[in-house]
Amino acid sequence: MIKVVRGNPTPEELAAALAVVQARAAATAASAESGGPAVPEGWSDPSRIARSVRHRPGPRAWARSYWPV
Repeated sequence: MIKVVRGNPTPEELAAALAVVQARAAATAASAESGGPAVPEGWSDPSRIARSVRHRPGPRAWARSYWPV
């Protein structure tokens, strides 16, 4: 069930939004049936930054502390 909580969409806008939701649901179902990945990709994993090498103090250490090596 989908409910519009704010605004007054036109029938065309509502149809477009429902088409996007339906396409996303179909893609998710197809991915689950084909054995696709159920977990997020590695590039979007926030813990990848914490896995980087320990940084040593020195010139520009503040810059190296942010970007993963």
